[in-house]
Amino acid sequence: MPHMDPSHFPPETLMSTLGIRVTEATPDCVVAEMEVTPRHHQPFGFLHGGASVALAETVASIGAFLAAPEGHTSFGLEINANHLRPMRSGKVTAVATPLHKGRTTHVWNIEIRDDQSRLVCISRCTLAIVAARGDSQ
Repeated sequence: MPHMDPSHFPPETLMSTLGIRVTEATPDCVVAEMEVTPRHHQPFGFLHGGASVALAETVASIGAFLAAPEGHTSFGLEINANHLRPMRSGKVTAVATPLHKGRTTHVWNIEIRDDQSRLVCISRCTLAIVAARGDSQ
């Protein structure tokens, strides 16, 4: 599947809770935006690192899914993040690109930038590529 229509994502997910909007999704690049509001803050009024990590893993997972062979899906194995700039409000944009697309694992690089294109967070996510199953196990 070379492209994904962002309107096909289920409505009740972490994406909707955080307000993540996918604007581009291909096997080689996934872009998403998220408005930073008080619901994204840590207790001291700044963007929570966990919200940035959730955004990063979302775009990496979508990209790995799109790049996986038909009948396969992706699951996060490991993610790391360096939070480089604090934010209180505005929009962040995440861009995920693959560093490695193997048969059983992918590694994706994710840059999250603010409205002025300043780097807010840099992340790397490793994903497992596994055969999709119809059940919830």
